[in-house]
Amino acid sequence: MVKLLLLREKLNLTQDELSEKSGVSVRTIQRIEAGQVPSGYTLKTLAKSLDICEADLRDTHEDRSGQDLKWTKVINLSSLPFVILPPLNLFIPLIIIFAKKQDTPANRKLISIQVIWTLIGILLLILVLVLNDWYGVRSRQTMLIPLVWTIANAINILANAVKISKGQLSRISPPISIL
Repeated sequence: MVKLLLLREKLNLTQDELSEKSGVSVRTIQRIEAGQVPSGYTLKTLAKSLDICEADLRDTHEDRSGQDLKWTKVINLSSLPFVILPPLNLFIPLIIIFAKKQDTPANRKLISIQVIWTLIGILLLILVLVLNDWYGVRSRQTMLIPLVWTIANAINILANAVKISKGQLSRISPPISIL
């Protein structure tokens, strides 16, 4: 919740001082500032200790999450044009994340998915090359393996785009997060 961070800094309070003033743990304050939605009690306690109403904290979070959702969609779909060029399906979204300061758990999860898809795609390509060169398997079907994998990645990106549009960030699949 960026609003909490801005208010805390405006009042020249450290996280420790806000924790002491409100009775909310430092770790909880850190989580809220990182984007976690606070519980009702925590929201009331923080609002009271900062001398503001709860709606001031809540409204900014909703605006921020809408903005984050927009960038999560962009980051997810930025991989799509580059599924046939595996390193770019990672670099372009990463550039957007760092340029727009959108390092959120959902975006890290999307990057993790692309890292895994890229690594598996590279392994499949190596498998095809080994089958062709070392074992002399000269079948056109072996060349379909990387193609099918690329199409599956594109379908996964589009399926995640639909989930993101519905606000179902927790349903992004596959549920992998290595970052």
